[in-house]
Amino acid sequence: MPASDPTVAVILPPNEGFGPGRSGAIGLLVHRLAHVPGFQTVIFGGRQDGPAYSDVAFRPAPPIAWLPGSVNLRYVAALIAPLRRLRPALIEVHNRIGVALALARLLRPTPVTLVLHNDPQAMRRGRSARERTRLLQALAGVVTVSPYLRNRLLEGIDAPPRAPVVLPNCLELASLPPPVPRERLILFVGRLVAEKGPDAFVAACAAALPKLPGWRAEMIGADRSRVDSPDTPFVRQLRAAADAAGVAMPGYRDHPQVLAAMRRAAIVVVPSRWAEPFGLVALEAMACGAALVCSPRGGLPDVAGDAALYADPDRPAELAAALCTLGGDAARREALAEAGKAHAGEFDLGELAPRWAAFRRARLGG
Repeated sequence: MPASDPTVAVILPPNEGFGPGRSGAIGLLVHRLAHVPGFQTVIFGGRQDGPAYSDVAFRPAPPIAWLPGSVNLRYVAALIAPLRRLRPALIEVHNRIGVALALARLLRPTPVTLVLHNDPQAMRRGRSARERTRLLQALAGVVTVSPYLRNRLLEGIDAPPRAPVVLPNCLELASLPPPVPRERLILFVGRLVAEKGPDAFVAACAAALPKLPGWRAEMIGADRSRVDSPDTPFVRQLRAAADAAGVAMPGYRDHPQVLAAMRRAAIVVVPSRWAEPFGLVALEAMACGAALVCSPRGGLPDVAGDAALYADPDRPAELAAALCTLGGDAARREALAEAGKAHAGEFDLGELAPRWAAFRRARLGG
């Protein structure tokens, strides 16, 4: 980057992994956006269990253990000195309302923005319309990664002091693994927790697979987004049900392996019970050319649009019917997959990086 390019300090959540094998959705997005043209990007995060990505500037700032208060306040205390030394033109905080507000107050006049990846109404200092109004007023800008989250942010606010901007998560389509022959594989990818619906996936596969000769099903994931994820009671119960249904459970896999599996799979299922703020797995599935079946909740319809079959995860028979429909109709499956690939092109980094750059430039100087 030219020396004249302004510096943006990007603040990860304090517990966010930022390196191969440890990144969740936020870490993956921040890594992709680290090379947005026109800015020098320095990323701050908590203590890492391994090396950070080597192609970006990363500075660890783990929360100060001996200080009283919440982890967010101890994180702010660790960030203040390095941020004052760096003197960034812009501070961009991801998914921590309290951190953003504290930095805006303590590092004035440096503009501070907030990127919301989750429902603000479920966050401290974002639950009420009054709190969210103050948030919009106090910061230089707020981004939501989906229209669903924007609506949740503005619920009950008649005249927002600053309008939030929707900048969705993105993919680097050119970096996806090359296409391979499709397998008769029905795939689930995600954390193995109840709100993601893996038990609904197993129940649907138990009903659908006997009607789909030659097909198999697999669940990639664990309780946490890391290799050493604990084997929880829910995962053990899920494993027993999956064994009975003939669903393979290979465990956690790093992101490149996940994308390779999506390239092989004919169908990817995202049966989330909770209102997904965005739905990165759904986007990745479409980009990799799989036919998508997903829940109609949260931000998933914003991401998938008309390029998915929708099924209620709390109605396994409905989900199983969608699997049978696609598994038994190659033409419909291919048409849905092609629609998904075309739709995913709207979320390519090449399309969205200029929008991120424009948002950042508009906030320089407060």
